[in-house]
Amino acid sequence: MEKNSPSALEDYQNDDRRVYVDDVPVAELPKSFWARIFPVFACGAGLFSDGYLQSVIGSCTTILAQIYGSRFTDSPARTNLTALTFVGTIVGQISFGFLSDYWSRKKSLLVSTTFMIVFAALSAGAYGGGSLNGMTSALTAYRVLVGIGIGGEYPSGSVAASEATAELKSGTRNRWFIFATNFQLDIGFVAGTLVPMIVVLATTENHLRAAWRISLGIAVVIPVVMLIMRSKLKEPEEYNRAKMTKFPYGLILRYYWFRLLTVSIIWFIYDMLTYSFSIFSTQWLNLILNPSDDPSVTTPLWITLGWGTVINMFYVPGSAIGAPLSDWLGPKYCLILGVTLQGTIGFIMTGIYKYLDTKAHVAGFVVIYGIFLALGEVGPGNNIGLVASKTSSTSVRGQYYGIAAAFGKLGGFVGNYIFPHLIADGGSSVIKQGQVPFYFSAGMCYLSAIIAFACLPNITQNFIEEEDGKFKAYLEEKGFDTSTMGTKEYRENI
Repeated sequence: MEKNSPSALEDYQNDDRRVYVDDVPVAELPKSFWARIFPVFACGAGLFSDGYLQSVIGSCTTILAQIYGSRFTDSPARTNLTALTFVGTIVGQISFGFLSDYWSRKKSLLVSTTFMIVFAALSAGAYGGGSLNGMTSALTAYRVLVGIGIGGEYPSGSVAASEATAELKSGTRNRWFIFATNFQLDIGFVAGTLVPMIVVLATTENHLRAAWRISLGIAVVIPVVMLIMRSKLKEPEEYNRAKMTKFPYGLILRYYWFRLLTVSIIWFIYDMLTYSFSIFSTQWLNLILNPSDDPSVTTPLWITLGWGTVINMFYVPGSAIGAPLSDWLGPKYCLILGVTLQGTIGFIMTGIYKYLDTKAHVAGFVVIYGIFLALGEVGPGNNIGLVASKTSSTSVRGQYYGIAAAFGKLGGFVGNYIFPHLIADGGSSVIKQGQVPFYFSAGMCYLSAIIAFACLPNITQNFIEEEDGKFKAYLEEKGFDTSTMGTKEYRENI
């Protein structure tokens, strides 16, 4: 049977066996729209849990600070709870990047999802002997381990989602990838502040010890749903065709080092800004809603968390509006547009911050700050993962993506330590404490735009297939035996 014959296409998939078709574009294989779109969302939507777990800890540290006061705020735990999660995530991204390429996209996803379920549950029940130090130490340890599961989502889930989009209609692939990945991440960010607000309202501020545990425990729900969905997945068709059992790392690095470095730097900058702003937004709102010069005036905790929710909600329309732009403009130029506009708004905020930094104008602060965050989603938020998932060959995409994403999380880790110093550089002036981070961030946005314009390739709708062909030809030119590429079942059935 010829590989691209009509009968081969008709027999591509049935109840008893799977026929692999080598030179027919995966978008032309006979599948329904549901069969094509289900793997995209089943693979990518686990990033909701990442957004929730990263966002909810900011709300939980605000709650813990109100419960324990200076005993918590002056301890290393306040920073470690956020920062060390990034360490676990980096470990997960790199290790699962290798596993997803060498072992299996699906099996790697199932393992990472299980990690999130187990250690998210343990985080909610952290005890540590009953003392504050013991409890925060246990919580920090569990957060590191849940971070490993979160990290596995990137090189396993997002990579598999990008490969699955190759089976969708040309001209729509980028938006579907974004709706399945970064859009889910942004919804998770919103839920990470909305849920604690609702929980605090339900339990009242007299039961805050229960509130933060409930907020963390809810993080278990989505991974359980995702585990059920992912158990029904098959390996992406692109992965079946391009899987390697032996990796010529010298050739791989020679071919991809510059492109990988470019993507990693842009992702580092983006995460350094976005995670830090998300984590510290509730603290800035506290400065505005509870001015230090009038300590007798206090705002209920649920209102502070509510304003944090409103801020995070701007991520969602930014991602939604930017999704089709990534198809129309291409990921490279959409990224440049978004990050340039974001930097401009950042500089504007520094100029008018003194007018926004009042309780009377908190709504104005939230709107302008929200636009700043939304433009970040139009740019690198939506597109950096898309760029990372499409600028390498399928055979090494998990490791390539995992390394780039790890640089991003490293940026979040660095930002978590830098931003308190930036705020402190403002001295005793609350206005300058707010202005300095925006000066820094706006400048970094422009730097990202310059790097993207000078160094990123223009990514077309068919870039994955084209890149696979170019990389395979490069390996053959260098004497590598490409006949071993593909899964065992694929090689036996073509």
